[in-house]
Amino acid sequence: MRAHEVAEPMLPGPSGPLAGVKIVDLTQALAGPFCTMLLADLGADVVKVEPPHGDMARMVPPFADDDTERSFGGYFASINRNKRGIVLDLKTDTGRRTLERMVEGADALVENFRAGVMDGLGLSYESLSDRNPRLVYAAVRGFGDPRTGESPYVDWPAFDVVAQAMGGVVSFTGTTDGETFRVGPSVGDLYPATVAALGITAAVLHARQSGQGQFVDVAMYDALTALSEAIVYRYSYNGTVTRPTGNSHPQLAPFDLYPTADGKCAIAAPSAKHWEILCELMGRPELVDDPRTVTNGHRMKNADFVRQVMTDWTSSRTTAEIIEVLGGKVPVGPVHDAADLYADPHLQARHMLVAVDHPGVDRPVVFPNSPIKCTATPTGVHRRAPRLGEHTHEVLAELELEEKQ
Repeated sequence: MRAHEVAEPMLPGPSGPLAGVKIVDLTQALAGPFCTMLLADLGADVVKVEPPHGDMARMVPPFADDDTERSFGGYFASINRNKRGIVLDLKTDTGRRTLERMVEGADALVENFRAGVMDGLGLSYESLSDRNPRLVYAAVRGFGDPRTGESPYVDWPAFDVVAQAMGGVVSFTGTTDGETFRVGPSVGDLYPATVAALGITAAVLHARQSGQGQFVDVAMYDALTALSEAIVYRYSYNGTVTRPTGNSHPQLAPFDLYPTADGKCAIAAPSAKHWEILCELMGRPELVDDPRTVTNGHRMKNADFVRQVMTDWTSSRTTAEIIEVLGGKVPVGPVHDAADLYADPHLQARHMLVAVDHPGVDRPVVFPNSPIKCTATPTGVHRRAPRLGEHTHEVLAELELEEKQ
């Protein structure tokens, strides 16, 4: 409850490299809002457009125990910071006309509806592009948009777990006996969102140079297939279907999570240099020239032996003792939980935890800060997530002013 005391304060205002870029954000749930949050963290002016009932994610917990307002929970707050919020009913003529006016002065519009929803509202890419030829129109959907490639699944809804499963991620994530798992972070949403943010940024740069906008399409399934690149090329090279290997690596050793006297730690020393250093620090210098472990290839053929050597050494020491011996010499790291992140000096030095105001709560709440660091145009959080429709009058007033100029 006092975690904000070790976190970085919010910035006084937007200052990132995308300052001056205007984004109309029609997204909901996770993938789309995370995409536009990345752009907002980089300084873009993102206006989140919600229907009268609000984004479906607003009421997803957790809520602070002392939240007297409950405008939104942590799920929504985390991915909608740095945005202004307005309410438009796009099922009405007034709502549609207002959106069209917003698009006329925007660099990009981002949505994550099913394919055809915006077309059905009379707000297709083609119609909006007629109003603003330099508009970048971006869509993040489960299976893409017919404009860039027909899919037999185009009308299927999708969530993170579906994208992880179909894209291959689940197939090689799991235990050594073959049980598979969804990856903990929602990479089925977050990775497509990140790819989309890159695509939008590139397309906006092209539009500003050429005056030509375009449709940017990222399918969750496509993005997760790209993320699973290793299993694709392994199958192409020799027909190998990659299966789960637990926490180890199918091509590198040692490269694993090893038990310690009080937990686990990660150690990776597959190169000749790091293996030699590791052997010396473990008091096993003879393993450098041992025919079972002399190269990474030999260590892979004798992976069980290598793991036993490593486990024998790590299990008799605490995680802190191992870090003290190996830190800075071979790749090593403790397995952190959420509480550990708040205590780690690296994250504090890098300002990676940020304290953000929350309506109805008398203390800030903490989120990960932007991992993109820029020296001339600092990125980060300068605004909490908006209440439903909080900036409607402000944004409409700006439209009126622009039209009078």
